[in-house]
Amino acid sequence: MVAAVSVVRAHQIVLAAVDAALEPHGLTFARFEALALLHFSRRGALPMGKIGERLQVHPTSVTNAISRLERDGLVRRVPSDRDRRTVLAQITPDGRETVVAAASALTAAGFGLDELPAAALGRIHDALLPVRRAAGDLP
Repeated sequence: MVAAVSVVRAHQIVLAAVDAALEPHGLTFARFEALALLHFSRRGALPMGKIGERLQVHPTSVTNAISRLERDGLVRRVPSDRDRRTVLAQITPDGRETVVAAASALTAAGFGLDELPAAALGRIHDALLPVRRAAGDLP
């Protein structure tokens, strides 16, 4: 239980720091993840279902995040040229500028982990890898 409480509490602390860094850019971490995924995709656009798969979130969460990003002019929904039934989320030029600025803010904030030395970050990553793999988060 001690380990679980430590992980959960650390998650809350890190998420608060991440959210504070993203707030000036009008983003939450969930919206940042979706925007970053689109930014790094080959065509700057992905089917809504694929976004959910890659971020491992429920389709409703994807719809909510994309709707907010679209309302803010950072993403637009476009029909797929390959399948008329598929809707793509496509990053806009403003979305690209925002995600780059937000990533810089996260880096400056140390992703909420700037109190830890690099070696400790590596050990944390390695220790949590089996948990993430078992959950299907990583291959």
